Amino acid sequence: MTTAAKKYLVTGGAGYVGSVVAAHLLERGHRVTVLDDLSTGFAEGVPEGAEFIEGRIQDAAKWLDESYDGVLHFAAFSQVGESVAKPEKYWENNVGGTMALLAAMREAGVRRLVFSSTAATYGEPESVPITESAPTAPTSPYGASKLAVDHMIGGECAAHGLAAVSLRYFNVAGAHGSLGERHAPESHLIPLVLQVALGEREAISVYGEDYPTADGTCVRDYIHVADLAEAHLLALDAMTADEVPAGEHLVCNLGNGNGFSVREVVETVRAVTGHPIPEITAARRPGDPAALVASADTARERLGWTPSRPDLADVVADAWAFAQERAGVRP
Repeated sequence: MTTAAKKYLVTGGAGYVGSVVAAHLLERGHRVTVLDDLSTGFAEGVPEGAEFIEGRIQDAAKWLDESYDGVLHFAAFSQVGESVAKPEKYWENNVGGTMALLAAMREAGVRRLVFSSTAATYGEPESVPITESAPTAPTSPYGASKLAVDHMIGGECAAHGLAAVSLRYFNVAGAHGSLGERHAPESHLIPLVLQVALGEREAISVYGEDYPTADGTCVRDYIHVADLAEAHLLALDAMTADEVPAGEHLVCNLGNGNGFSVREVVETVRAVTGHPIPEITAARRPGDPAALVASADTARERLGWTPSRPDLADVVADAWAFAQERAGVRP
């Protein structure tokens, strides 16, 4: 679907997913303003052509006005372990910040929102693949904060005519050109394994080899960050065309629908990079489900979204190119 150029605010647009989505919006011809306090994002991650405002979402009312056609909201803290140690940080920023953002949108008359939600809202699933009707039972303050925001958005839609799409991501990976993962500290499997390939880490820890899976290691659903970005643009298209009308809050899972085990990821990195990847077997981590795989039927049916990069090797290859560029290694 092709739409006329519009103006969007991207909160958290200096972070990994937000920056890639901002880049896709610009490539589509839209005007983009990135709002980010750089607490976890990077100024150099803001795509060329975007206006950049260094600021907090709690203060969004300073900049948000009726000239904006919608908001894409990525500004959140997202470390599960940290959320357990510092739950107040997550409630204040993820929930309190979003409450302030929704109030600013209401005051400015901006009535379209795409929210970066998460599969962590489901907790440990009763069955896979996981559908949007699955019970939500988050096991961390991070997941609970995202679920609270989903409930908050639903109330805003019903009471004040907001049109909104919450996209619940599973495991996002890969890169889009010069935009990729660089968390500090890094906690995601693919970039951690790539650090081993680069010689920045001696080995990769495999947490548990006795899960009820084909090879005994955890299985996760990996989605290319560029496919994820395309889902956000389709969500905006759906709201613009009133396929997601004012007053509706649509929740969609985003994933490939296929799971890859930890060992399959490690083997794929070995094949893509040509480097040996030493492994260290470690005990299971508490709360790690055996398998997390998405059903993305709702996204396909309501948004017309189908991932175009489902091959794990392609995801790893793009992430590897980005990791080498950051490390100053010639591919």
